[in-house]
Amino acid sequence: MGAKPKRHFRTPATAPGPTGGEMLRSFNQIRTDALGFLEWSWRTYGDVVQFPIPTPPTYLVTHPEGVRRVLQANHRGYGKATIQYRNLALVTGEGLLAADTDAWRRQRKSLQPAFHPRAVVAVADHAAEASLRLADDWRALGDGAVVDVEEAMMRTALEIVGAALFGADLRDDAAELVTATQAGLSAVVARTRNPLAPPLSVPTPGNLRLRRALARLNRAVAEIVAVRRSAASADEPRDMLDVLLADGSMSSAELRDQIVTFIVAGHETVASSLTWAWYLLGSHPEVAQAVAAEADAVLGERVQARFDDLPALGRAAAVFDESLRLFPPGWLISRNALQDDEVMGHHIPAGALVLISPYLVHRHPAADPGELRFDPDRFLNGPPSPVAGTYIPFGAGPRLCIGRDMARAEGTIVIAMLARSFRLTPLPGHAVMANPMVMLKPKGGLPMRLSTRIDSSTRTPRPD
Repeated sequence: MGAKPKRHFRTPATAPGPTGGEMLRSFNQIRTDALGFLEWSWRTYGDVVQFPIPTPPTYLVTHPEGVRRVLQANHRGYGKATIQYRNLALVTGEGLLAADTDAWRRQRKSLQPAFHPRAVVAVADHAAEASLRLADDWRALGDGAVVDVEEAMMRTALEIVGAALFGADLRDDAAELVTATQAGLSAVVARTRNPLAPPLSVPTPGNLRLRRALARLNRAVAEIVAVRRSAASADEPRDMLDVLLADGSMSSAELRDQIVTFIVAGHETVASSLTWAWYLLGSHPEVAQAVAAEADAVLGERVQARFDDLPALGRAAAVFDESLRLFPPGWLISRNALQDDEVMGHHIPAGALVLISPYLVHRHPAADPGELRFDPDRFLNGPPSPVAGTYIPFGAGPRLCIGRDMARAEGTIVIAMLARSFRLTPLPGHAVMANPMVMLKPKGGLPMRLSTRIDSSTRTPRPD
């Protein structure tokens, strides 16, 4: 690691990195396993890597010190006008996730009132109700059934975000909306990996799938808005939709973009985190048992967790946080340099593309000597401060995820309630591989075997 920069392409080399030949030989891996290629580049060439791409100059920053520079100390020197976010905007529009600089600041200020402490209480209630519904569905399948945990978490998280942010019951539409979301995000990935992707107006199979997905998401938005506008107005904002509708400066297109952004990002991120949590718990049954015992002690005879239970559900919260450390849903962050900068002694020219992978940052020796070991105990006192730049599943700096507290409350309650009632066991012989799509997901879903831990009628724990 740390080889001298080579001048092997038109853009001046200011950091070490692979040669053009190495990039060509890695072409298939870059297309099929981008995360694996980035990890190889970091471990081979060091904490700031420059790729032999003439335009824009492209860098990978992995050391927490460099991450702090880009996302925090000099955050005004970097924007989000990158190919990744431009393609994502084909689905989400210019909502909060993809908006750049000034537009983002205006949107963040407008949306902040929707994420007040009462909203976190509402999320906790909706998460508990959705967990009860999923538990009923799973009990009906019977012990020994194989369930696709990823699909179940996607559906459950969508129900929660619909109810908590928009006051909408998306249960009947959940499967269709999940499918539309997946189709849209798959198209985003395909376009990002293909620099010659045709305009959306060209009727290629991929573009047609993307158009159908957008049409379904747009119908969902129209239905959500129509239902709320037909209802009696509240004295004060109840949720994010009230805040959006009260913003008289927001156009119909801007309203659509914010709603789709939170439908997509609001359930995809939490669903991915929960999916990995069940994989990790299934691989570490002693931790799953400890989470279940904690939930038993906290809930007692109650079948539903409450917001007030969150401080006592420390192990469930720690599992969620540790899952985010090992498998952060947003595995790649990209920024464009708005001006010249220096990161860890390396010149970053204006116009450069800077890549940061939380997946790799969390594995850096400067972040945690444990690296790959699943150890929720490290989070029993809560997640570390994002200021350190070593734990960034929700980003860092001013663009720290606005829904972080909601996501942690939701994840904690879903884990506690379902771990109390069920054991989920990995299927023998089924290899689980991380698939770096827009979110980090298990390739091919996550089938697991289900068994009941608590009798639904008596709430009596079965022997483990």
